[in-house]
Amino acid sequence: MTDIAYVTGDATAPGGEGVKLIVHVCNDLGGWGKGFVLAVSRRRPEPEAAYRRWHRERVGNDFGLGAVQFVPVGPFLWVANLIGQRGLRRGSKGVPVRYEAIDAGLAAVAVKAAELGASVHMPRIGCGLAGGTWSRIEPLIAERLTARGVPVTVYDVG
Repeated sequence: MTDIAYVTGDATAPGGEGVKLIVHVCNDLGGWGKGFVLAVSRRRPEPEAAYRRWHRERVGNDFGLGAVQFVPVGPFLWVANLIGQRGLRRGSKGVPVRYEAIDAGLAAVAVKAAELGASVHMPRIGCGLAGGTWSRIEPLIAERLTARGVPVTVYDVG
């Protein structure tokens, strides 16, 4: 089993060799305009365009909590749009993060990472605008990814 590596840097520009899979959390409303997604869009337009199309055509696809869309953005780089957030705002029903959806999405990420022979790179998913806590997310990453031998790097902004 490998441990999660924590580094200071930009998760949209992962370091290291080989195929890399950038994972981030999206909402289930089709909204793309705040948080980490803006950094993703500054680097590459494909993940946003794919997410918006996925949401627009959701009647005929798997778009919803726990689903993951894998978008190739280069010969050795993919972005995983993981639907792990219900809505956009905190309210009477709490924060938007849905831990069970993130858990299901990470299981799909593990399968894709193994298929690609990829390492996984991410910010502290679910902990920004989604309102989650890292103490609840980190064990999901450990169980779904690192326990299965998938190398994971988490990026903190310097």
